[in-house]
Amino acid sequence: MRESIRAAEAGRPVLFLIDEILSGTNSRDRRIAAESVIATLAAGAAVGALSTHDLALTEIAENPRLRGANMHMQSEDSNQPLKFDYRIKPGVLSQTNGLAIVRMMGIAI
Repeated sequence: MRESIRAAEAGRPVLFLIDEILSGTNSRDRRIAAESVIATLAAGAAVGALSTHDLALTEIAENPRLRGANMHMQSEDSNQPLKFDYRIKPGVLSQTNGLAIVRMMGIAI
């Protein structure tokens, strides 16, 4: 990520694909830091995508100077939360799979 930022700041074209940016940090820090990273990349010659399960990070796309958009994939069947349709759709995913996965393990919620 550091090299991508340096390249973008230097005006070189950058394509970034970041999965679970800054995972392992607390929610508040992650949200603020992730937006700062994306703002820095977007201010340079960078375009790209983030993937995340953290709904707080979806707010980053609402910042108009970042020119972002939320997209998602979803499960075809709510009873099989890990069977995805692999079709990109606009917006934030309204389904959740964490609770369904716990139920698949036989744990009551």
